[in-house]
Parts: sequence; structure tokens; C-alpha cells
Amino acid sequence: MSTDESYNYVYKVVLIGESGVGKSNLLSRFTKNEFNHDSRTTIGVEFSTRTVQIENITIKAQIWDTAGLERYRAITSAYYRGAVGALLVYDITKHLTYESVERWLKELLDHGDQHIVVMLVGNKTDLGTLRTVPTEEARAFAEKKGLMFIETSALDSTNVEAAFNEILTVIHRKVTSREVTRGSICAVTLSGPIGPIGEAKEESGGCCKSS
Repeated sequence: MSTDESYNYVYKVVLIGESGVGKSNLLSRFTKNEFNHDSRTTIGVEFSTRTVQIENITIKAQIWDTAGLERYRAITSAYYRGAVGALLVYDITKHLTYESVERWLKELLDHGDQHIVVMLVGNKTDLGTLRTVPTEEARAFAEKKGLMFIETSALDSTNVEAAFNEILTVIHRKVTSREVTRGSICAVTLSGPIGPIGEAKEESGGCCKSS
């Protein structure tokens, strides 16, 4: 993990999915290498950052968590604004959380950028004996919808690094290969630390503007 404040790009990635699937612990495991066994009580959007090296480029990942708002269907378009990636998380032991994936995907595509990179994440593989969602079923769904796919455990760290690094790599490749324009995917090249969303200091050619 790099702690250097100098970086080339910042990418906003949002976590979505039903309450209790482990989104907040995926966030804390990736950004702080921590796991909280207690249930979250705070309500409100929050985010953490981590700077990583992807293909010799320094990228600041800004990971946003719904922090309980999904319980009240209170997610707004502001949560998705500027996001270039999304982890759509379900609990492999609770089939209902998997059944809601399609609804979350529709909401994401309704409110997010049409070029957003989406990864379907089956969390809690440490509870494999309680699994109710077969891996191949979820993988087939992801392939059908054009999503990336991985299974993780925030508890024991399995594939958490891989999930975030893989989605950041795909985002960056889409930008640098011009598969999508920088304007449409809203990638920002920064000369300094980011401020509030939509107020990043940009080099010439930057794209993001507050709306």
C-alpha cells in the first residue's frame, strides 16, 4: 500500500447490494486491513481511499459505501455520480441477497455512467458450508450481463485485494486504450490530492465537473 499523496488518477468505485452482505467490511479490509465483527449502526454515505500501483501507474481508489442507507432504499443519484466502477455484492449464504442483484444492477445503470465497470462479488466464502448460491450460477449470470465476477471473504481476506485490483486495472485500461473516452468514464488526472467530489484539481485535459 502506498501512502504517497502523489498520484496520477483517482477512480471512484461504489459498493452496492443488500444490507448485511459485507460491503462495509470489504471496504475496511481493502483500505485499512481491518474487519469489524459488530453490526454497523451509523447511517449515511461514507468513503475511504487507498493508493495503489496498477501497471506502473499510481492510482488513488476512492471507495464509497452506502453505510446502511440501502435498508431504506435511500440511495440517490448523487451516490453514483462520478463513479467509474461498482462492486455489486451479495452473500453466498443468503440466496435472497443474490436474487436482488438484478434490481441493484438496474438501479446502477439507471443512475450511473453507461460505461461503468461492474464486478459481481459473492462475499463470505469463509461460510462455504452454508452456501446457497452456487458459484457457477453466479458466474453464468455475470457472463450473461457482461460483468466481472469473483468470490471473496472480507473476514479472512480471500480475494479482497484481487477484487479491487482487478476492477481498477480494467477501469484504467478502458481509459488508456480509449475504449471509452475519458469524458464518458470520467477519469481524472490529478496533480495533487482530491478535495470534495467534483472539486478535484485537474491537469489540462481533465474531465470531471460537478453537476
